Amino acid sequence: MFQQSLCFSSLLLASLALGAAPAHAAEMPEAVTALQAKGLKVVQEFEVGGGLRAFAGVAGDVPVAVYLTSDGKAIIGTRLDEKGQALDEEILEQLVAQPMAEQAWAQLTEADWVLDGKPDAPRIVYTFSDPNCPYCNRFWQAARPWVDAGKVQLRHVLVGVIRADSPAKAAAILEAKDRTAALLENEHNFSRGGIKPAAKISAKAGASLNANQALMASLGFRGTPGIVTQDGKGGLTKLNGMPQPESLPELFGPL
Repeated sequence: MFQQSLCFSSLLLASLALGAAPAHAAEMPEAVTALQAKGLKVVQEFEVGGGLRAFAGVAGDVPVAVYLTSDGKAIIGTRLDEKGQALDEEILEQLVAQPMAEQAWAQLTEADWVLDGKPDAPRIVYTFSDPNCPYCNRFWQAARPWVDAGKVQLRHVLVGVIRADSPAKAAAILEAKDRTAALLENEHNFSRGGIKPAAKISAKAGASLNANQALMASLGFRGTPGIVTQDGKGGLTKLNGMPQPESLPELFGPL
């Protein structure tokens, strides 16, 4: 089970390692090296006392702490004080979670996305969208009050994963002279089949779709829509699938 939980994104973690002072492989205890072989990414060792060594790392897209006992055994989990309070959340946030969030947001910003809304709308929400995805269309509809009010801009990171013609439909949007208009055409006409697929997917559009799909996977999304926004505390809020209606004000902010 542990090995299954350690699938992680080389896109994010390679970038994260550049910004930290990682523990060197030569210094790694055998138990930690064994965990690395199963997919754990160790970012940095940190001090905890009590005869333990501690390593901040990432499993999947989740920050984890690995504690090494004096007899060389590794423990993965949460260290608690005598009152049952977690001790190392702040250091994990500093060493792992915050840099990961910043890197992920930078990658989203640099992705080939399509704007939906006013470019100066203060709230930015990224959504991995497939032109054939009914839940993406529902999310698009649900966002209209905030988008139309100029409160939110959706940035659609297009992928083609649902049907055989999804890549060609996504390419038709990416290659359009007015990409926002093409996106809206697909959404408004979704029940009638949406936008006409591109006759041929250009190399540029194909590269964008491949990069977008890789980014989607790196952020832990296996389907659409995959929704990402900032939480106001330096971290990210990630939602898999269509949010419940009552959660939309929390996602988008007040109208």
